[in-house]
Amino acid sequence: MLHEWKGLNMVKIVNCTECLKNKLYKIYKKTMAFTLAETLIVMGVIGVVAALTLPNLNQSTNNKEKVAKVKKIYQNLSDAFGRAQAIYGPYDEWCKNVNDSDCFKKKGERITEFMKLSKNFGICASNDCNPTDVKELRGNDTWEAPCGNDAYCVVLADGTLVGIKGNIEVDIDGLYKGANTVGIDVFAFDLNRDTGELVPNSHGIARCFSKGVCTEWVIMNGNMDYLKADSSGKCPNNTQLSETVTSCN
Repeated sequence: MLHEWKGLNMVKIVNCTECLKNKLYKIYKKTMAFTLAETLIVMGVIGVVAALTLPNLNQSTNNKEKVAKVKKIYQNLSDAFGRAQAIYGPYDEWCKNVNDSDCFKKKGERITEFMKLSKNFGICASNDCNPTDVKELRGNDTWEAPCGNDAYCVVLADGTLVGIKGNIEVDIDGLYKGANTVGIDVFAFDLNRDTGELVPNSHGIARCFSKGVCTEWVIMNGNMDYLKADSSGKCPNNTQLSETVTSCN
């Protein structure tokens, strides 16, 4: 009977039971554990996947930030332009010749009066405010920099470079920064004399794909997928961007 087992025999039975438990645990642990080789293989696969996906994710995030900046500067300029007309009258009455430096100065002073500035160059006539020409999106041709041709030039509080002349050109990355390329960090807006509105610059879809004149695309579609396409607007997945197809995804 159970109560008759005493002393050394009982100790042996207990020890054997513990021994069996330890052996079962070791077998279970060995079965469930990964070997060093298996761990290295898994880490290698994760590294390859990360290397393939992270650059695309970073680029997508960067482009979304640029879209947000373009929309913000468009809103700020539109608001300032509207307020300037409320004070100084309709835009079409500001100047007789909208394409001379005196008019650039008048437009610049009136519009930027309602914006927060970190620096005001006035009429730009030196490399301090116009360090380089701007590249087109594709090819070796250059585009006039935002502060070229006697533009009225300012730097906003958020670092955006703004040049006001016949139209308004901006470099969302600011002086001496970024790609200095149309469609990547340089965008243009037109001052409409008939409606008194600021409108995103547009020269057609084909020119957006080939040269990067894509301010309207960014504002209307909220993306920069033309950067993924070739000069004809064809995406890597063979999607053809158009007025109705506005994304490579």
